[in-house]
Amino acid sequence: MLAKSLFVAAALALGTHALAQGTFPERPVRIVVPFTPGGNADIVARIAADGMTRILGQPVVVDNQPGGRHIPASLMVSRAQPDGYTLLQAGSVMSVNASLYRLPYDPLRDFAPVGMVGATPPVLAAWAGLPANNVAELIALARARPDSLHVATAGSGSPAHLGGELLNSMAGIRLVHVPYKATAQGNTDTVTGRVQLTFPAAASVNGFLKSGKLKALGVAGLRRSPQLPEVPAIAETLPGYEINIWNSVFTTAGVPVAIIRRLNDAVNRGIALPDIRARLVSSGLDVEPGTPEALGAYLENEIRKWSRLIRERGIKPDED
Repeated sequence: MLAKSLFVAAALALGTHALAQGTFPERPVRIVVPFTPGGNADIVARIAADGMTRILGQPVVVDNQPGGRHIPASLMVSRAQPDGYTLLQAGSVMSVNASLYRLPYDPLRDFAPVGMVGATPPVLAAWAGLPANNVAELIALARARPDSLHVATAGSGSPAHLGGELLNSMAGIRLVHVPYKATAQGNTDTVTGRVQLTFPAAASVNGFLKSGKLKALGVAGLRRSPQLPEVPAIAETLPGYEINIWNSVFTTAGVPVAIIRRLNDAVNRGIALPDIRARLVSSGLDVEPGTPEALGAYLENEIRKWSRLIRERGIKPDED
């Protein structure tokens, strides 16, 4: 009887595994995007969803849920049925929020990593009239004129804010954080010289860089970016300096492993399709497929990194 029971249990387990792999998905999959339609992150999500749709054979539908520093959208996915039909576009904000806010969920416990889509390092862009043409000259200028150089940001904990604070910490300088409600407004004020520095995604200021209205002092990745190969990495002056605006896919904790593998395969194969990859690259993304385990380790490392800087610099959330 025991042998028969074990046989039945094993058969059921194998059947469930085969069902998860063979029939998922049987209906459209939703990817919750915590951004407004039309922005760069939304565009990346829609391109990736297109690739996943082709691989899965079911629509991957984008559901924009902006606002609240991405917390409401993340909470929605954390509480979804663990069946793999609800996904979250997650990235840099997920790792920063873990230290900046008291969250109604745990980023490491309540989500399951699916796969990385890609990342792009911000570019340290400066007002064309700034008397510094590279990072070393900027550091010298900031040391000579403490508290006189301003960094336009999209608010506390944004990539531009953290970029400036990381520069302050590693170079021993005092750049001043100037928060804006929108990145575009900060970029415009940097063009006019109202502020001197900003840290946007290169794609968002490419026109300003080409026209000479802004100049690129460095890119924030460990290596030079394929988008701006002539611009040195900040790490060439400050070894170890790195910020990435990354895009990835997570789902609800408890989703069966077989379904997560199926979704990871859809992400990786989808973003490798030639036209999908070309569209992602043209949006400024360095495409970086990988495993769920690698994404989980990356998130843990990002949380550790930014929590250390947030504590050290005394960074607080924006007041409502």
